[in-house]
Amino acid sequence: MPNSLFVPNQQELSSDQIKAIIEENNVKFIRLQFVDINGHVKNMAIPANQIDKALNNEMMLDGSSIKGFRSIETSDMYFYPDKKTFTLLPWREKNGSNVARLICDIYNPDGTPFDGCPRNNLKRVLEEAKKLGFEMNVGPECEFFLFKRGENGAPICVTHDAAGYYDVGPDDLGEDLRAEMINTLQDMGFEIEASHHEVAEGQHEIDFKYADALTTADNVVTFRTAVKSIAAKYGLHATFMPKPIFGVNGSGMHTNFSLTKNSENAFLDESRPYKLSQEALWSIGGVLKNIKSITAITNPLVNSYKRLVPGYEAPVYLAWSAANRSALLRVPAKRGNATRVELRSPDPSCNPYLAFAVLLTAALDGIKNQIEPPVPAEQNIYQLTEKERKKLKIEALPGSLLEALDLMEKSIVAKEALGDHIYGEFMLSRRQEWDEFRTCVTPWEVDNYLEKY
Repeated sequence: MPNSLFVPNQQELSSDQIKAIIEENNVKFIRLQFVDINGHVKNMAIPANQIDKALNNEMMLDGSSIKGFRSIETSDMYFYPDKKTFTLLPWREKNGSNVARLICDIYNPDGTPFDGCPRNNLKRVLEEAKKLGFEMNVGPECEFFLFKRGENGAPICVTHDAAGYYDVGPDDLGEDLRAEMINTLQDMGFEIEASHHEVAEGQHEIDFKYADALTTADNVVTFRTAVKSIAAKYGLHATFMPKPIFGVNGSGMHTNFSLTKNSENAFLDESRPYKLSQEALWSIGGVLKNIKSITAITNPLVNSYKRLVPGYEAPVYLAWSAANRSALLRVPAKRGNATRVELRSPDPSCNPYLAFAVLLTAALDGIKNQIEPPVPAEQNIYQLTEKERKKLKIEALPGSLLEALDLMEKSIVAKEALGDHIYGEFMLSRRQEWDEFRTCVTPWEVDNYLEKY
């Protein structure tokens, strides 16, 4: 299999190069991929002999069947493949034949970008940042659980192993599985930086190198698909659900970000305290000011807020620090080109295209309005009493999806970052989910009330 077909910042492949790779590798099908507003990967498979139509933007889809896209009256839409994203899907290789994929933007029949496509929306926000002279780099840390499957093949909440943080085999039963995931991702051009067993039983983390925001969003959705596909080969289920097990740590997607200006790291200033530039501090200020009203995007599920509670290493307190991991925003020690800010609240169920769009817009709000952050919190915020936190003016993230949505409804930054179409469809989708949860009778209620009352 050829290497480096999916490399951050690579030059775009030509149509002839793509067709040559298809021929050389006996590619039978091409998957034209995109995501809906919830970040779920969708695709249409075409035979390889239809590649010219795809590369000429002639393949159509029915947008009325996709969550948050179009009504049935205006449903015709077109795939516009991004040639930089062409790659083989290693887990689909069978008897010498292969399947490839192209990540696509969704366009209207008149040739304009569809404003409900999350990838188009992120591109729009990145262009707005570019007008101010900034570009965004992002490096996520995706955690996930591996669960067994029951007799009927459905996943069950029984972890694959009983290992803990940084454990090794034979306790860590995921070593070989992670190795295959890493090899698969490397075949697709990912630069893997580290992997290890996480804190909870059956929980794992694989970290890949940062890239520009659009490439990283593509990488996140590809990563999730690859991890799930390799786990399924072993009869296991990989889940990016934030909090699948009560009483243990949930899964996060700590998101490291920085801005560049004139190809230089705009967050670095060797002459200032912490070696952080004024733009970095304003960005921190902007994120802290807006984070409560964009948390519904970075943490979009009812279940997300089961993770965002004190006591399980999830950051819930609005503060920043140069080292302190109990703060919502942390500045890792590395400087130079590696100078960055880590937002610790997002979870891996989020739509990365939307999450990065709101994070960038919040940071730019800080820069444009020169929002100074509070003094850094160097003490362990988890150990402070509520009275002490109030004295220090340290607020908390929303405690539920409902609270997060109510705050988002008042947010100018959220509306600016998402655009009218995605904002409206996202709010509708999430409020429907909350209403389903609110009216559902749970096993906890039955266990606690049925006999007593």
